Amino acid sequence: MEYNNKKNSFSRRDFMAKSTLATSGIFAGSSFLLKAFAATGNDAKNNSQKKKFDNVLPKRKLGNLEVSAVGLGCMEMIKVYATPPSRQDAIKIIRQAYDKGVTFFDTAENYGPLLDEEIVGEALQPFRKEVVIGTKFGFSTFDQLTGKNIGGRNSTPENIRKVIEGSLRRLRTDYVDLFYQHRLDPNVPIEEVAGTVKDLIQEGKVRNFGMSEADAENIRKAHAVQPLAALQSEYSVLWRGVEKDIIPTLEELGIGLACWGPLAAGFLTGIVTKDYKTGDVRDSIPRYAPEAREKNLKLVELINTWAEKKNATIAQTSLAWLLAQKPWIVPIPGTSKMSHLEENIGAVNIKFTDAEIKQFNEEVAQIEVIGARWR
Repeated sequence: MEYNNKKNSFSRRDFMAKSTLATSGIFAGSSFLLKAFAATGNDAKNNSQKKKFDNVLPKRKLGNLEVSAVGLGCMEMIKVYATPPSRQDAIKIIRQAYDKGVTFFDTAENYGPLLDEEIVGEALQPFRKEVVIGTKFGFSTFDQLTGKNIGGRNSTPENIRKVIEGSLRRLRTDYVDLFYQHRLDPNVPIEEVAGTVKDLIQEGKVRNFGMSEADAENIRKAHAVQPLAALQSEYSVLWRGVEKDIIPTLEELGIGLACWGPLAAGFLTGIVTKDYKTGDVRDSIPRYAPEAREKNLKLVELINTWAEKKNATIAQTSLAWLLAQKPWIVPIPGTSKMSHLEENIGAVNIKFTDAEIKQFNEEVAQIEVIGARWR
């Protein structure tokens, strides 16, 4: 079953098709298209409203770090899903995101490796001081000049210092706003990692410390040495594993949550069917397996009912659900397409009352998700 053209809601495929048709002017007079684009600013008739929307995305706090309510995950600027954009197209989409009000951009040394940071650095250089860049260290050990993978997890003080120098060079900046440990290193105590980043903050090379996919115990240990601004973790309607222990810990300590995979690698956009084939790495994710996919689509059906009520796309409603959970949660959906970018940031216009989000959460909790996630 595909969740297309039901009442007022529509899928990502619909959104892209309508973007193409609107650009060509074929359906310039269609009342349906005008209605569909009202919430996203893609409608030429509402161009003045679109201009007002530029650069005025609401802000949120990750610790003391102020960022746009929706960020841009830049991993898709290199090959992850399907065909990546050219370098110039990638730079263009990042700059267009800034023009639309996005001020929070996420990358990492292992995206590429190294290449993604280079693209982000070039794209953001003209307005570096007006944006927040998050990057990461420690996923593996990379030669900082060639990108060759020469080892496994590495959060030793020596490697952290090598990575920050390489990241600063690639990002064309003299400081990183948010420096995450990408994954815990079982061979290095987290207190030593936090202490090294604390030194880098004192040296002015880093402004805020973050962790990614960490457990509550290690978050507390690190925070005691150097306060964390943010944790980055997967969180979406499809995977809610952070809700039991992590979110209460973050709330207690005043740490923000940057959500990667908020659309579950496209699953929560309305384009996936029980027979859907991605042709890329997603086909190996257990939640995308045929036997799991059909059952997990029940969540998309549920989201679609709320999308209908809010006259929004399924993707927008999925992101709006996240934004409604806590005021210090910031989704960072990745995309390499302008239509997806505009669709994603349109989620900030979708509001839920307390009663609505309570009902939505109760309905979500009743649906069992099948299959492991991709870490």
